[in-house]
Amino acid sequence: MLMTPNPIAFTIGSIEVRWYAICILTGILLALFFIAKRLKKLGIDPDILYDFIIVCLPLGIICARLYYVAFEWEYYSEHLNMIYRTWNGGLAIHGGLIGAFLGVYLVCRHHKLDFLKMLDVAAPCILLAQAVGRWGNYFNMEAHGSITNVPWAINVIDPTLGSIMVHPTFLYESIWDLIGFFLLYFIIDKKFKKFDGELICSYFIYYSIGRFFIEGLRTDSLMFLGLRIAQFVSLGLILAGIIGIYVIRKKHKIKDKDDDILENLKSENNRIEDIDNNEENIIKDNIDIKN
Repeated sequence: MLMTPNPIAFTIGSIEVRWYAICILTGILLALFFIAKRLKKLGIDPDILYDFIIVCLPLGIICARLYYVAFEWEYYSEHLNMIYRTWNGGLAIHGGLIGAFLGVYLVCRHHKLDFLKMLDVAAPCILLAQAVGRWGNYFNMEAHGSITNVPWAINVIDPTLGSIMVHPTFLYESIWDLIGFFLLYFIIDKKFKKFDGELICSYFIYYSIGRFFIEGLRTDSLMFLGLRIAQFVSLGLILAGIIGIYVIRKKHKIKDKDDDILENLKSENNRIEDIDNNEENIIKDNIDIKN
């Protein structure tokens, strides 16, 4: 059984440094480390990461918070002073992805980089950041599941039921994301990826499959009209990932076919030119013989 933790790691004077922030920051730093390695392998200066950090990090955090607040507006509309207090928890990963992807697009457009290629560079590293960042939910005692008696259950205090043992869904997702990192980084990227964009689509599919089932165990899911938002978003991302890979491969298949046609036309033109040159040479030789 996991013990109930203290959400505060340490204090500096009157400032409380929380484990939630440490976990998220550690996840981001680990992701940036591997992204830098991947950029270097592609021959791209890793220093460009500073531009991505400056743009993507604040956009990701802002959108993650706004996404969460939007679907918990009934509470935050009456507690406006709580909206900015992200250290207490309440960052939605889907909102964070929206902000981060927008930031990647803006930086890629500014530097004239391939957007899909950059998303592929980041895809496995996003899973690593999520795997580590999810432990912030443990220290905040949030994002947990339903009551259970499994040996790895955690103890939480429910306002109605008191002390209860529940599924550590943060742990399930952390393990799922960590496996996904190794799967995308070392296997799919090296053996199965054919074109730019396929790795980020694989991320959408893999992460969303796990998130769909894990979300079903949670008791604090963001809801809209009585439905679990994350599950519907996950289904949408799975479908988008599958369609994305299909479209990318079909597009390249058509391009390869067009290239083959152009190459054949070029070869045929060269053959015709060779025939014309040979005929001209024969005519010249006949004229020389007559003379």
